[in-house]
Amino acid sequence: MNKQLEALRAELNYDKTNKCVQCGYCLPACPTYMTMGKETHSPRGRINLVRMVGEGKITDLSVLEEPLDLCLGCRACETVCPTGVEYGAILESARAAITRRKSYSIPQKAMRSFLFKKVFPSRKAMKLLGNAMWMYEKSGVQKLARKSGLMDKMPAHLGEFEAIVPPAVSPGERSSLPRVTKAKGEKKYTVAFFVGCVMDAMFRKINHLSVQLLAEVGCDVIVIENQTCCGALHAHAGELDESKSLAKRNIQAFSELDVDFIVNNAGGCGAMLVEYDHLLADEPQWAESAREFVRKTRDISQVLAMCGGIPGKEGPAERVTYQRSCHMTNVQKVTAEPVQLLQNLPNVELVEMAEANMCCGSAGIYNIIQYDASMEILDHKMEHVKDTGAATIITTNPGCLLQMKLGIEREKLTDRVRAVHLVEYLAQRCGIH
Repeated sequence: MNKQLEALRAELNYDKTNKCVQCGYCLPACPTYMTMGKETHSPRGRINLVRMVGEGKITDLSVLEEPLDLCLGCRACETVCPTGVEYGAILESARAAITRRKSYSIPQKAMRSFLFKKVFPSRKAMKLLGNAMWMYEKSGVQKLARKSGLMDKMPAHLGEFEAIVPPAVSPGERSSLPRVTKAKGEKKYTVAFFVGCVMDAMFRKINHLSVQLLAEVGCDVIVIENQTCCGALHAHAGELDESKSLAKRNIQAFSELDVDFIVNNAGGCGAMLVEYDHLLADEPQWAESAREFVRKTRDISQVLAMCGGIPGKEGPAERVTYQRSCHMTNVQKVTAEPVQLLQNLPNVELVEMAEANMCCGSAGIYNIIQYDASMEILDHKMEHVKDTGAATIITTNPGCLLQMKLGIEREKLTDRVRAVHLVEYLAQRCGIH
């Protein structure tokens, strides 16, 4: 074997593809195979394509592009795989290999560099984005744009997504998250809160409520300024080197704190954070600090449950259903705690939907760049939601939350059904604002 092919195999994580025995257990768990019915759009099909590139049978990596672009990255295949194939590692390494070889136009290069290097990693930039959204709403421009029909003419169906974005908080509220929030009553843990990039820009209210809930159950909560984006969006887009850089920045920032846990409230972010040790596996100097970071990382539902749950007040009887985040279920393996928190609330009936573990079709920005494929998956999911008769859909990931809101709009259920983040629902039920 020549050195060039050997290097390509290492780049593609080729050795990991050999664990796949092509048994097909992954097929019924894969949303894109279920909706498209094509072998190239199944986990084993995609793995086989990567394997063929590693063996020199395919020399043009662009052949991989469409099958991998259409993958949601939900990693449900990993959960059902009997041989423990690390599909996520294969997927991201293959996407990175394609990105390194792809010829982008000058505008594309500029946009990718701007978003991945200047916007998402910068808390200042994300704060400006959040403030701009607030100004867009309060100035009347949003109302005018919607009334004029401009939103209907936006490319990539962006008008549909604009309609479901949550109300922005004011610049004053945005700067109100204190560095330290003391526990109410007896302190059980000291935690650092990971604010995220999109969460902090678009879902600042959920971040605020997260800190309040953690304090309510007995946690001192620390929020540090020098944290940055988790790197998930970068990894999914093939910008693996940039993702590693962000991981190192976060590990360094949080390692300076003496805390019990590092808490996040977004399934996608949490999945990235708990795999920092795998991401940096080829850099021995980061191994110990990455493992320590991962050891402390928890989803907020885990910490709330460890502290005894939320003391919910007697509220009106309500039926709810829980839309499981793929990355919480398949990567973080956090499945019991959100359910436990909801079941402990008085007058709340939790009804599990059919195929509860199936992806909703959001997958980061998949629902924007692969709109038709995403909507087919969403429509299937919404049929199961309607069958539950739930008045509220509860999610634990911002992408899922927006996707469920879009599903409600598509099914014309806005007068009967709502979608909220788990944190929002728990806060409402125990009177936290």
